[in-house]
Amino acid sequence: MVVVFYFLLIRPQRKRQQEQVKMQNSLTPGTGVMTTTGLFATVVAIDADDVILEIAPGVETRWVKAAIGRVLVPVDDVEEENVKAVDHDLVETAEQQQGADHDTTTKKP
Repeated sequence: MVVVFYFLLIRPQRKRQQEQVKMQNSLTPGTGVMTTTGLFATVVAIDADDVILEIAPGVETRWVKAAIGRVLVPVDDVEEENVKAVDHDLVETAEQQQGADHDTTTKKP
C-alpha cells in the first residue's frame, strides 16, 4: 500500500517540483514569463533569489523566483501564417454556406 501511494502521489509531485525549480533557475533577461498570479512580464535582471520583472514599459517590480509560474514560448511566424491560412479558409467556407442559405428564386404572392 505504501509503495502504491509513493508511485501514485509522492513521486510525480516531487518530479513536478524539481522541473519547476529547474525552470526558475534557468531564467535569463529578456525571457517572457507568467507569474503564478497570472501577471505577464519580461525578465529584466536576476538576483540570488529575486527576479526583476518589467510589467509595462519603464515599470519594474521585484519578485521571488518561486512566483514564476511558467516561461512563455514565442510563436513562430510560420505558425502564424498557417493560422491565417486556416482562418481565410473558414471565412470562404462561411461565405459559401451563407450563399447556399439564401434562396435566389423569387416567390410570387
